[in-house]
Amino acid sequence: MSHSMKFIPVGIVYASWAGLGIVGITIIAVIKYKQIPNIPTIIGLSLIVIGVVVVHLMNDIDVK
Repeated sequence: MSHSMKFIPVGIVYASWAGLGIVGITIIAVIKYKQIPNIPTIIGLSLIVIGVVVVHLMNDIDVK
């Protein structure tokens, strides 16, 4: 995380780290504890992933 903060603003890094952490913990819960997320949870997680991708794509456009 500290390496990426040299190239990306800290707010974007922290938001991405937190969002992808939520998705990662949910995946671990599905695998380890057999907790199946409901439809609203899946939609929310998808929006988190889409948001992180969009922010990083827009950041790449701004940097170039």
